[in-house]
Amino acid sequence: MNTKERHIFAGGNTARGYRCFFDSVLAEMDCLFVLTGGVEGLASTLIKQIGDELAPRAGSVEWIHSPFVNGAFDGVIFSDLRAAVVDGSYPRVLQPRAPGLIESYVNLQAVIDTNRLAPRRNLIATWYEALYQKTQEAYEAFAQALAIHDEWEEIYISRLNREKANRVAEEVTELFFGEETLPKNARIRHMYLGAATPSGPVDHIANLTADIGKRYFIKGRPGSGKSTMLNKLVAEAKRRGFDAEVYHCGLDPNSLDMVILPEKSIAIFDSTAPHEYFPDRSSDEVIDMYARAIEPGTDEVFADKLAEIRGRYAAAMKKGTASLAEAQICRHRLADIYGQAADRDKVEAVHQSIVRELTARLA
Repeated sequence: MNTKERHIFAGGNTARGYRCFFDSVLAEMDCLFVLTGGVEGLASTLIKQIGDELAPRAGSVEWIHSPFVNGAFDGVIFSDLRAAVVDGSYPRVLQPRAPGLIESYVNLQAVIDTNRLAPRRNLIATWYEALYQKTQEAYEAFAQALAIHDEWEEIYISRLNREKANRVAEEVTELFFGEETLPKNARIRHMYLGAATPSGPVDHIANLTADIGKRYFIKGRPGSGKSTMLNKLVAEAKRRGFDAEVYHCGLDPNSLDMVILPEKSIAIFDSTAPHEYFPDRSSDEVIDMYARAIEPGTDEVFADKLAEIRGRYAAAMKKGTASLAEAQICRHRLADIYGQAADRDKVEAVHQSIVRELTARLA
């Protein structure tokens, strides 16, 4: 069986703190293995092992990447099986639906030999305190960056022709939907376009749009109506019964960066830094909101002020990324401590138990 793999973020280190869309991402699942216990590093290892083992037979796999540790995973979804294995430890939030029926909770503390941990108790507490402090510093820096970004937006909003911006949104809506409606309720699934990580912003646009027939690249400036247009498209999709994948901004979860309409095989996304892409298919199209809706010459008139704002914004983002990198070091050290204290036989028993139950769903 050919396995289709997709890569997403369900949680993010944002200017508003950690925010997640786990409930939306997992809404269609009727079998969830939720790994709890806060044993740093172990959940990701199990998720990767289980995902790799079942992927060749599962048909469709979605990897939920961690925004905390580069290369780590917060979950793996087997869409065709309507099943998933996810890290449910703090700060991730999952609203229980039917514990014991849909959710099976696996406490990973049960595989840890506390006698091995005891001599390192003070060290563990020190690393967790540092982890919390550095993470909070990152969120404060990102909040500062968002405030600066608001200044950036204000310049272009003051030069925005709203009538023209609305006209672009109406044209895109007409182009996408025409008079079509579907006789069903739309499924609206929320997640992130990318995430702030210890190595900087990361996105999976290329993977997520690989099989999409038509892609629209929205160019423009902050405040030129990109997110507003995407919000209108989502509302229209919902009204007309079309499913939509809604990708939020990794810095500001209240803002949208991409919408995919699977039934139309259309993707439309904000193609500006830090997720700037350029058309590389004959079917790709650009929607330039700066050219369509912003007063000409705005960049030139405000060149000095914009340069100063961009400098402050970049510095704040760099500071936030550096703090996440320091937090990641704490996580690596904690993972090493807990890894040494793990009973390998018990870990393998958890692994095999989950694989058996998921394999049974393949029959």
